[in-house]
Amino acid sequence: MSLDVAAIREQFPILKREIDGNPLVYLDNAATTQKPQCVIDALVEYYSLYNSNVHRGAHRLADEATRKFEHARDIVKDFINAPKREEVIWTSGTTEGINMIANGLSKLLKSTDEVIVTGMEHHANIVTWQQACKVAGATLHTVPVTDKGELDLDVYVSLLNENTKLVAFPHVSNSLGTVNPVTWLTEQAKKFDAWVLVDGAQGIAHGDVDVQAIGCDFYAFSGHKIYAPMGVGVLWGKEALLAEWPVWQTGGEMIATVTLQDATWNVLPYRLEAGTPNVGDAIALGEAIRWFDAFDHAEVAAHEKALMSRATELAKEFDGLRMVGEAEHKVGAFSFVLDQGHPADIGFLLDRQGIAIRTGDHCAQPLMARFGVPGTARMSFSIYNTIEEVELFFKALKKVHMMLA
Repeated sequence: MSLDVAAIREQFPILKREIDGNPLVYLDNAATTQKPQCVIDALVEYYSLYNSNVHRGAHRLADEATRKFEHARDIVKDFINAPKREEVIWTSGTTEGINMIANGLSKLLKSTDEVIVTGMEHHANIVTWQQACKVAGATLHTVPVTDKGELDLDVYVSLLNENTKLVAFPHVSNSLGTVNPVTWLTEQAKKFDAWVLVDGAQGIAHGDVDVQAIGCDFYAFSGHKIYAPMGVGVLWGKEALLAEWPVWQTGGEMIATVTLQDATWNVLPYRLEAGTPNVGDAIALGEAIRWFDAFDHAEVAAHEKALMSRATELAKEFDGLRMVGEAEHKVGAFSFVLDQGHPADIGFLLDRQGIAIRTGDHCAQPLMARFGVPGTARMSFSIYNTIEEVELFFKALKKVHMMLA
């Protein structure tokens, strides 16, 4: 049974919008996904009916907010198959989660230690480790990317050694759509007892995420990539590590005791959640996951594969178009350049036809340099996109190409 995409689209109010008289064709999902009405309703309900801070209030609103806030944590735990709810840490998004680990790592690294990242990283998963290594005087290594847009796995294996302290890589490349073999990459790193962090920003909404099956130590993702609001995300980490990890921020909630001379820290997850949490958005993230998880994930994957296959087929027939990234296994994102026209011009002219895409370096400047381009035009797919929209995109792109010729 295939997805009823028409019925799904009816749940997204924004998809009824027009741009300059044209129906909106939203193909910028790698940047952020749109929100179904149930997620919007969950957020409005919180602020309308039980807006309160959580955990310590003695009134009904605080009790309701706390129960739903912590229930959202349970929803995340089950969705990613985390062993314990205490391992689910609320963050503002993937970037904060990675920074939380990198900040602690900078205090744990020695000058003889090594960290490995890849050449396809979002800046959030490379700059953080650069800074951590600079603080400690440790060495940062990078796994190169092949012409197809895949990691050079032979080089990766050759870089691993007894000095490797941590390995970080994306589940899915935000600019190329490459799906990395995260379980295998983790297995290789564990041969040298290295910690493994997976940037799951692009992976979380494209199929099943099972942190126990992957075997990683940390997995970070953002809510707004999976139909939830911006400003909320999750860092999952193994309890034994997070319980001793250097605290990220200090203040309220994360303390156990405080005197005028010193303080002690709270238990997980609260020791890593300083300050007032983003209660409403966390509840809405729980609702977004509940909504998404009701679909058959195999059907979702098949639908996205069909979108990518049709886009690839039409791209190969398009004179003057060069795909950037042709990995064997890719999902979600489709990057390209035209023989004439800057990506920014392409995006502007497509927008005038109601088509929303992303242009630029996609916060992946080293990867753009690897392919010798200043940036790309990128369309990216989600559950509510259709084959007709892919075909409409290429029809509009032909007009753009003619205008730029």
